[in-house]
Amino acid sequence: MKAEIEEQKSQHMSILQKHLNEIKRIQSRIDKTLLNLNRIKESNEVSLAMDYISQTEEFSNLLPRVHVSLPTFNSKTKEIDHFSKLFGSLTPLSKSKKKNSYTLKTSTKELLKEPKLYTTINTRYDNLLGVTCFGAEIWTRTLKVSDLKCYNIHGSLMKTIQTKSGRMPNDIAVTDDGDLLYSDWSNGTVYKVRNGQTEEVIKLQGWTPINLCVTSSGHLLVTMCSDDKNKSKVVRFSGLKETQTIQFGDKGEPLYSGKHETKYISENRNLDICVADKDVSALVIVNHSGKVRFRYTGHPSTTKNNKSFVPYGIATDSLGQILTTDRENNCIHILNKDGLFLCCIKNCDLKSPYGLYVDKRDDLFVAENYTGHVKKIQYMK
Repeated sequence: MKAEIEEQKSQHMSILQKHLNEIKRIQSRIDKTLLNLNRIKESNEVSLAMDYISQTEEFSNLLPRVHVSLPTFNSKTKEIDHFSKLFGSLTPLSKSKKKNSYTLKTSTKELLKEPKLYTTINTRYDNLLGVTCFGAEIWTRTLKVSDLKCYNIHGSLMKTIQTKSGRMPNDIAVTDDGDLLYSDWSNGTVYKVRNGQTEEVIKLQGWTPINLCVTSSGHLLVTMCSDDKNKSKVVRFSGLKETQTIQFGDKGEPLYSGKHETKYISENRNLDICVADKDVSALVIVNHSGKVRFRYTGHPSTTKNNKSFVPYGIATDSLGQILTTDRENNCIHILNKDGLFLCCIKNCDLKSPYGLYVDKRDDLFVAENYTGHVKKIQYMK
């Protein structure tokens, strides 16, 4: 019976993985189409626009929903054989497909006038730097400590992972499959932790990986600094392959400061790449092809006691809004996708907010640098 359960589990995972792979394949095609549209929009060649054939109708036909019926245990069964009489039996695994009834709707969410603090998790860390989530798992990292700790929403420690080098990681991120990624400045490597096993994903030469972002298409964006600490860039990886480098503007000017400091990164829903460059006190937003869309250098209403805007963490939500921490002013700025300042989260007793993460339900997780607290905040309804 144990062997039967393992076989059904394997079949179940295979069915769902096949469906997930198909979804990711379509998502990758959509991302490529958006990239092509951006190129057409920025091009002066009229023929490209005239020859373009819309794929909206094709992409609107969503995949059928896969329904997998889990096996059930029957303790009282008809006497088929001696084994079933003694131990009961399992129903077989079954699957079915239904036409997808989902419709694409415009989000009706809006910002709350007064954000609400849901819960506070005390990590007992000093100098908390980052937070990221996967389901019920809340991962954190801190300064000068090699521990990566995972908590649940109630603040209970679920597991701890040590970095392979024994040095503090520069950043953490989680893949869609739940694998933990971390960047190690001491050996220029990005690692993946899967089922408790650590493996090398990317090994850099002459560059140090700093912050990480897993994109909607499963790619990995890495901000990195040269070993001589004079240059910085953003590199996109598809698996082990480097597919894009973003470093210079249209006139050959560096887009990012060269200092070996944190440069938190996030991908917006419109595929913009958003970097918080604290050394120049600015957010640098480029489109999918690497062309600058805008820079944000703060808003007068958020500053107090003559403390300037210095961004650290950065995140984006389902509306394409951009959120960034302002540690010195103990607040979080919220912009729309085009860089217009919308509001500022000043309540919820924020103290030295640093790292940020927004989950799929648009719940906000804030890592407070000095207190070692992770705060879960509702800021939209």
